[in-house]
Amino acid sequence: MVKFVYDAALMLKRDNIKSLNYFRNNRNLFNTPDHYLYIYDMNGTNIYHAGMEHLEGKNLWDVTDKNGKKITQLVLNALEDKNNPHAWVHYSWWEPGKFYPVPKSSCHFKVKTPDGKELFVGGGLNYPHEEKEFIRIIVDDAVQLIKEKGQKALVDISNPVLQYNYRDVRVFAFRPDGKILISPVINDRLSQIKLLECVDQVGHKPFVKALKKLESEDSAWEVFMAKNRYQRVLVKKYLYLRKTIIAGKEIYVGAITDLPQPS
Repeated sequence: MVKFVYDAALMLKRDNIKSLNYFRNNRNLFNTPDHYLYIYDMNGTNIYHAGMEHLEGKNLWDVTDKNGKKITQLVLNALEDKNNPHAWVHYSWWEPGKFYPVPKSSCHFKVKTPDGKELFVGGGLNYPHEEKEFIRIIVDDAVQLIKEKGQKALVDISNPVLQYNYRDVRVFAFRPDGKILISPVINDRLSQIKLLECVDQVGHKPFVKALKKLESEDSAWEVFMAKNRYQRVLVKKYLYLRKTIIAGKEIYVGAITDLPQPS
């Protein structure tokens, strides 16, 4: 996916408007059942869309997905994010020719054309596999935000329409004693999950093991086993955990995702 978008960005950077004509005359090369290419200016106006030609010329600055995520604005923020070198964003969108939104993950590159215009090129995967990199980005972003805003950052990290929450993934935070600051369950106010006592399906304690690694490191990865909610079989999941400071006190920030499953 990254190579697909990057190669298109190089064409646009090299050939300027000529490459747009090539993209438009060869839509079949840039629109597959799994992904397609699109190009926007920095004000949110679509210039080219391989999968949905009717969007060309329209400004999508304020467009939201079914969960309220402002997609174009998330992309522009991702393009400026040093933790996110391929500007990955996650949201729901429509498959061309289908009638319902599907989960998507898209990567993007900013391009300055020979005539001085700034654009961004992107491509989205329908029904994407979850990746370690996706949670690494959002957890590192959350830690960076905490360093900049302190306690106030927890409100943004909890916000379901920002980049810290997508699909079944939620950035959470807790203190060394297990006290939860941001719950992995959105709007959970009824109970306190005892993270340090949590065991996986084979009896391991992933949080305890990750905290042990964090005694000598700033970040930790831990694999554990959980049930797949669709097939009722055991699958591997990844926990990514970082430590940081709020008001002089150490806290832990993390997220959990599925490991990509072999096909």
